[in-house]
Amino acid sequence: NADLVGIDTTLTDANRAFKLRDAMSGLAAHQRSLSPDKTFKFVLIDCPPSLNLLTLNAMTAAHAVLVPVQCEFYALEGLGNLLYTLRLVRERINPDLRLGGILMTQFDGRTSLAWEVVDQVRRAYPTEVFDTLIPRNIRLSEAPSHGRPITDYDPTCRGAVAYRELAREVLAR
Repeated sequence: NADLVGIDTTLTDANRAFKLRDAMSGLAAHQRSLSPDKTFKFVLIDCPPSLNLLTLNAMTAAHAVLVPVQCEFYALEGLGNLLYTLRLVRERINPDLRLGGILMTQFDGRTSLAWEVVDQVRRAYPTEVFDTLIPRNIRLSEAPSHGRPITDYDPTCRGAVAYRELAREVLAR
C-alpha cells in the first residue's frame, strides 16, 4: 500500500522491528475461538522488493520466507543479499525463521538468459527452488490494475495455472 512508503521514518521506537509480530500475536488465540471451518493455516505477507523495515518486520513475524526471483541477471545479486539478511534475522531476532523456498518468476522460456538464471539458482540452492516456473504473462500484469487476483481475473491463463501449481508445491512441503 502506498501509505506505507514512509514507514521507516515513522517507526522510531526501539521495538520497531517487532510491530507486525506483536500485532499478529493474538491471531493464534483468536483462531482457537473460531469453528474449524473458519480458521486458516497460512498467512501470506507480501513485501516490497527491497530490504527495508517492512521486510524486516515480516521476517520477524514469519515462520518461513518464500523468495520470488525474477529470471533476470541482477536478481541473482538481490537473492544473495536477501538470504544473507534472512540468516541475520534468524541469528539475532527470529530463530524459527526458515527459507520456505525460492520461486522463479517472470520466466520467458524463449530466452537463454531466463534458462541460465534458473540453472544458476538451482545449482546454488538445489533443494530450495520450486519446480514451478511462473511465466512472464500479460494477464498477471493486468490483474492488479483491475483490483483482482489472477485466479479471479483470468483463472485459465498460464500465470494462474502456474500459481495454482505453486500452491500445490508449497502445501506438499
